[in-house]
Amino acid sequence: MRRTPCLRVLGVLLLLSLPLLLGGCSSALLDPKGQIGVEQRTLILTAFGLMQIVVIPVIVMTLLFAWRYRRGNKEAAYHPEWAHSTRIEAVVWLIPCVIIAFLAALTWYTSHSLDPHKPLAEEEGEALEIQAVSLDWKWLFIYPEQGIATVNEIAFPTDMPVHFRVSSGSVMNAFFIPDLGSQIYAMAGMDNDVHLIANEEGTYPGRSTNYSGAGFSGMTFEAHATSQQEFDAWVEQVRQSPDTLTFPDGYDVLAQPSEDHPVEYFSQVSPGLYESIIKSFHSGSGHDDMHGGHGEMLMSAEAAE
Repeated sequence: MRRTPCLRVLGVLLLLSLPLLLGGCSSALLDPKGQIGVEQRTLILTAFGLMQIVVIPVIVMTLLFAWRYRRGNKEAAYHPEWAHSTRIEAVVWLIPCVIIAFLAALTWYTSHSLDPHKPLAEEEGEALEIQAVSLDWKWLFIYPEQGIATVNEIAFPTDMPVHFRVSSGSVMNAFFIPDLGSQIYAMAGMDNDVHLIANEEGTYPGRSTNYSGAGFSGMTFEAHATSQQEFDAWVEQVRQSPDTLTFPDGYDVLAQPSEDHPVEYFSQVSPGLYESIIKSFHSGSGHDDMHGGHGEMLMSAEAAE
């Protein structure tokens, strides 16, 4: 019995400290830096607001009914024979149906307007193409127009649409830059894509959001949104690297599993490297067997866990 006041005080202190603990938190989804992210935030907040039309009245009425019809309130009317009210039934069914209908229309509209495969550039050639390949456990990025490649780092100009072509050199992963918007899955032998744009300069974290094994937690990269001049300087910096990436020899070495892989630059890459990686999973070659075997072992290990 003596512990009860202490527990209550402790509970109140913990409750009051929550705003302080949450004050340092931030959400990339609610503070986007690109057009797609902004539209997705609007969708999230709109859907959340619509659902509050049901949630808030239910909470308020629950507390109100508990107070009004408490045992000590002798003024509350008691109707033991009451069984039905047409007006209550109409409200209970009509409002949720209207909300569901509105959400259905909103979902249909945004499924088309926010389609990750929908180009942002008005004309072909206006977007920067970056080819992303998920490996164990790192990201390979190829710039076909610039003839360079990087590991775990990308850069692109602000206000320029970026066309990411996404594939995997091993098991399935998911490409995601939360500050910019949509994620997309990376699968071996498949060519997926997502269109993004950054409207503010900055360095935004990217990662895989699909568990892929022991080194998954370190499978992150940095996306630098810069001015056009800074992007050109970054490209020249990559071109100064003494390393080149050839297929299949150089690529097979890079594709070996590694954890917390450092940033790497490749000043030159084999022509059509991205397409060669995809085709290697269709040819039944030894390269395909090597990665397929690793994927089977990984899935077997996960199943055993």
